[in-house]
Amino acid sequence: MSASDVPLRVLAVDDEEPALAELLYLLERDPRVGTVVPAAGPTEALRRLGGAVADGPDGEEAVDVVFLDINMPGLDGLELARLLGGFAAPPLIVFVTAHDDFAVRAFDLKAVDYLLKPLRKERFAEAVRRAAELVRAGQGPRPAAAPAPEQGPAWGEQVPVELGGVTRFVPIADITHVEAQGDYARLHTPRGSHLVRVALSTLEEQWRARGFVRIHRSRLVALDRIEELRLDGGNMTVRIGDRVLAVSRRNARELRDLLAKHAAGRAR
Repeated sequence: MSASDVPLRVLAVDDEEPALAELLYLLERDPRVGTVVPAAGPTEALRRLGGAVADGPDGEEAVDVVFLDINMPGLDGLELARLLGGFAAPPLIVFVTAHDDFAVRAFDLKAVDYLLKPLRKERFAEAVRRAAELVRAGQGPRPAAAPAPEQGPAWGEQVPVELGGVTRFVPIADITHVEAQGDYARLHTPRGSHLVRVALSTLEEQWRARGFVRIHRSRLVALDRIEELRLDGGNMTVRIGDRVLAVSRRNARELRDLLAKHAAGRAR
């Protein structure tokens, strides 16, 4: 049996019995999931994961992905995920929580996904799909037969974003600048910001033709949105609305050249 045919081995962790029961119900009905083991809190989760490590990646107790609540007594889900990150072959993490204010910290811990309660079946299925693809690509604790190449999202003129459990669509034309946050990117618009699961380098390549340019190793800006470029003691900054953003020395010359060409094009 190939790695792509092997169903996921999942540990579901939540200290609230109804929430854990719902999590088990959804997991057990997904065809990509094989074994599902419940843990009623972080202590039991650590015990089971310790057994999984001792059993090895091909053992009966091995775990590919942990669906993990955050707000739990004692050791919370973020702290547990941080501990798991120290494993030689850590399981993948999908956070499942009623709170949206931990998302950035969760993504810093390399979470596969961040699900908000109450859970929606379609959104939950998407998280399982992501985890299954990563395991198949050899990014989980179980080795894969052949790694799959990473591909960027196929977006058109809008970017789908999650907000309070609802998917909304942000026009790319509204995005003023983008900041890298680990394996994620924060898209800034005049009305707020949104976190999406895509690398900044992918957006740099895909959006270059749309007028986005890198001004820093962790930041892209839309040329049309730059209102002011300033040099102060050899340091360059740009202003976009009320935000002043630093430009790295290695990107300064390219930015000046692109702005000059952009202005010339507008003047024609």
